Formats: sequence, structure tokens, C-alpha cells
Amino acid sequence: MFDGQNRTHPARGLRAPSLRGCAASCVASAVAVALAACSALGTPRETPSPLPRAGAPAPGLAAPPREKRGATLSRALRPVLPRGDTRLAVAVLDLDSADQEIASYGTGTTFETASIIKVGILAALLLQAQDEGRELTVDEREYAEAMIRTSDNYAADVLWHAIGEAEGLGAANERLGLYSTRGGPGIGWGLTRTTATDQVRLLRAVFARGPRASVRPPEGLDQASRAYIGHLMGSITDEQDWGVSAAGSRGSRWALKNGWLQRSTTGLWIINSVGQVTVHGHRYLVSVLSGGNRSMEAGIALVERAARAAVGAASAHVRPWPQ
Repeated sequence: MFDGQNRTHPARGLRAPSLRGCAASCVASAVAVALAACSALGTPRETPSPLPRAGAPAPGLAAPPREKRGATLSRALRPVLPRGDTRLAVAVLDLDSADQEIASYGTGTTFETASIIKVGILAALLLQAQDEGRELTVDEREYAEAMIRTSDNYAADVLWHAIGEAEGLGAANERLGLYSTRGGPGIGWGLTRTTATDQVRLLRAVFARGPRASVRPPEGLDQASRAYIGHLMGSITDEQDWGVSAAGSRGSRWALKNGWLQRSTTGLWIINSVGQVTVHGHRYLVSVLSGGNRSMEAGIALVERAARAAVGAASAHVRPWPQ
């Protein structure tokens, strides 16, 4: 069943579903309870793939050669790597670097998303609305806000059906350059499988500035859609402040989405966190995925240590100008 951290009542304050496929969502919601135990916590906190420059770099020293970035990240993560059956994958990107590269650890390893997939669901919904030349309806916006800000699972059920479930998600992923993400079976959106690198690609599609935010710009999220997702990720409820936000500079704004799921077969936890943080004036996109954690608390501690190490490695070349 869903974890107890999702304190918002599924339907409280929301209108009755008026979206395509909502007739099935009530039945689907009950089935989804047996498949995923997902939630999120937050507020305003491969081989590396070459990415186009998103804007002028902030003052700093030259970035390390791209072939060394993965090795630098692996070295930084060494002290925090889990033991036993716990698995970890991390990816990080300096959005304001002149020579952008995704540095990754655990390349190609897939994890179940839990509630971080809610960002992908919203991205797919917005792409479909763009294609239809319309804005989101009042109901869609209410569901989107509940799904991202409070990680409401019923809202995710409704919007998962609205986008066409795994097929609709897959179409959006292709447009946004996510190559290793596969939608969960049936109504099991929380069982979608993804990689840390793909999640940074999705974050780049949201947070990069200008038309280069998408691998295929004419077909990606437009400026209004990116701003909307970023706003919701930056206004997650205060009680949900954990995960990659721990890696940001004190007092800086951040945006994130977390997810967790306890597997009924093993009792072990999947703990994931994705988002944007700012350090030394640079914006970093961070994705930390983990599985096989003995408890939710242990998983959160691991994710936060990994996020700090990843941003530390990525920001080692950045130094503020002397005053």
C-alpha cells in the first residue's frame, strides 16, 4: 500500500475528474495501491553524453576534461558507496558550464522510479497540451499541483490515464531524449524503470534556458511548460525537504521531486531524489537513485550523502571571483 508519508487526502479539494479516461481512474487507483508505495518530500532546494551550451558560464576555472568527469564522480562517491545488496546510481550536470557533460556513476543500471515519475507524467501532459494548442484545464492544473507539490497518488493515477499511460510516457520520453526509461505496467506508474542519466536529461528539458532545453527543440517543452514544472518542483511542501536539496548552498533556491517505495517481496526500500540546486552561482541538475535500502531513513541518508558528493565533484572547478 502507499506509504504513510503522503498526508494529503487523495480527493480533498479536487473536483471530480473530468479528464479523458477518468472513468477508469477510480478503479485504477485502488489497484495502484497494491502496486506502488510512492511519495515525495521538497521546496524552494552511459557514458557521459555531450550536451549543447545552455548559456554563458559563471566565472570560474576551466572545467575538467570530459573524459575525466566520470572518474572524478566515482572517486568522490567512493566514501559513501553502500555495502551489501544496496544499489546506487548518480548523475550530475553543471547547467552553467561552458562545456556541458553529464557525469554519471552506475551508468545503465535501471531502478524503479516510485514518485519521481510524476515529473515525467506532467511533462507528457504538457507536451500533449502543446500539440493540441491549448493550456491545461482547471482540473488538470489542480491534479498537477497535487501530484508534484504534495505527491498525491490519486492525482497521479488520473493524469497517468490522461496521458495514455506507458505509451503516452514513451512518446514524451522520445521527444525529450530519454532513451532508457520504460513506463510501468498498466496503472503501475511507480514501477516505471529509469536510469540516473535519463533523469538528468529530463531535468535538463525542464531547467535549461532557451530553445536548447530539448534534444529536439521544436518538439520539446516550451518556455511556459518548463516554467510551470519548475515552479511546482520549487514549491513542494516544507515537510518534504530532503534528498538532493541537501547539496545546495545554504539559503539558495532549489527544486526537486523525491520518491520512495517499499517492496513487499523483500521489505527493502527504493529511495530516489531528482532536482536542481545552486552552488557558487552555478545550477546543478542531480539525480540519485537507490534500491535495497534497509529502511527509508537509511535510504534518505545515502541519497543525501551521494548528492553532496556529486555536486562537490562537479563544482570543484568553480571558484567565486575575489571581492
